[in-house]
Amino acid sequence: MRIFDPAVYIEKYDGMKIMKNIEKAARTCYKSEANISEDSYKRIITNCIKSGHESVIEHEKISVKVFGDLSLMQDIPGHRLASFSNESTRYCNYGKDKYENQLRIIKQPHFEKGTKLYEEWEKCMKTIEESYVKMSNMGGKPDQLRMILSLSTIGEMNMTCNIREWRYILRRHCSASYGHPSARQVFIPLLLKFKEDMPELFSDIEYDEEFPKEKYAKIIPLDQYQ
Repeated sequence: MRIFDPAVYIEKYDGMKIMKNIEKAARTCYKSEANISEDSYKRIITNCIKSGHESVIEHEKISVKVFGDLSLMQDIPGHRLASFSNESTRYCNYGKDKYENQLRIIKQPHFEKGTKLYEEWEKCMKTIEESYVKMSNMGGKPDQLRMILSLSTIGEMNMTCNIREWRYILRRHCSASYGHPSARQVFIPLLLKFKEDMPELFSDIEYDEEFPKEKYAKIIPLDQYQ
């Protein structure tokens, strides 16, 4: 059994280009293209968001590959204005050589290492792995074996959203009142990345600032995915 940190692999994007393209779309509505200047995107994007004219920000999208647990893979695809491609536990047999005959587990934000709860969780994961591999060797099919997988098992998910949907998802899943810890550990660092690169589009979105930074998922360029 191997325990991994969560990660988000992000495709290469140009935040400035995204914002300026959105400005062009917005100015079509008002026929004010003649007013475009070096930093005019700041005012028009801010005004569109404040006024609820967010359809204009749907013209741009960003894709990521999320490396999180199965609980996250169940929750997030409920957002329908997005596209998802998930690792299939019905197809992948982790008891085979291709997967090193072991389960991959995401380090959980719920349990602190060194505590009794963590010890019990780790013991449970090892027991599941032993049964999974044993059942695989007995001829069990992935469709059967998936029924004993823990929600702590790693799942990979390709996810593409337009900017409006990213705002909605990040607002919900980064909040302390709504966001599950497995979602917050992945989406808070992603939100902070977007805030840095596209402040006019994401600076108004609040997040759980008390969530421990040491539990944040790593943000990695997609071209470094292996």
